Amino acid sequence: MLVKWIRCTVVDRRGFERGQRKWAGLLGEPGFRGQGGGWSRIRPNVAHIFGFWETRAFYDSFMARSHDRLAAGQSGTYKDVQAKLFDYRFDVKTGFEPRFTDADVLRVAHCRVREDRVEHYALMQEKVWNPAMAGSPGMVRGVFGQAPGNEFLVMSMWRSAAEHGKYRTERVERLLLRAQTEADVAALAGDVVELEPSWTV
Repeated sequence: MLVKWIRCTVVDRRGFERGQRKWAGLLGEPGFRGQGGGWSRIRPNVAHIFGFWETRAFYDSFMARSHDRLAAGQSGTYKDVQAKLFDYRFDVKTGFEPRFTDADVLRVAHCRVREDRVEHYALMQEKVWNPAMAGSPGMVRGVFGQAPGNEFLVMSMWRSAAEHGKYRTERVERLLLRAQTEADVAALAGDVVELEPSWTV
């Protein structure tokens, strides 16, 4: 599975949201698995969208054919767009599927990992972070993906901001030490996203 993460700064909120609903047109696309997103809880007017495709070939075919027509509806409503593709590596918790209807917030972490620490980082994600997140009340599902250049995406969905906040305050410091994250990670950026139900496809 291919995961696409888009982040942008919105300059016309109403126009952007109107255009976002037009992405419902993705539903007939071969290989399309689902899409959702929402507004950053930390940075004003920053929107995040996550799309899921069965394979890179299906995604490339969509980009060549239908993408520009669907994207035209949001032209001029945003700036500073960044889009990244990640190959699915494994679930965070079990049984990941690109559904957004049973979560209120999504946490995204984007890590650039030191070359000699990639295997250790992935192992710690599997053995330390995943069980801790999976065992936290309110954590619904998540996905761990990798892109060229030792870049990784960790996406987790939570039933509420309060439950995610509780996990952060109670567990994160201890987990960082146990996983030796500082030794693995060269750069880390993240955000907490308030999911917008009307953006779900």
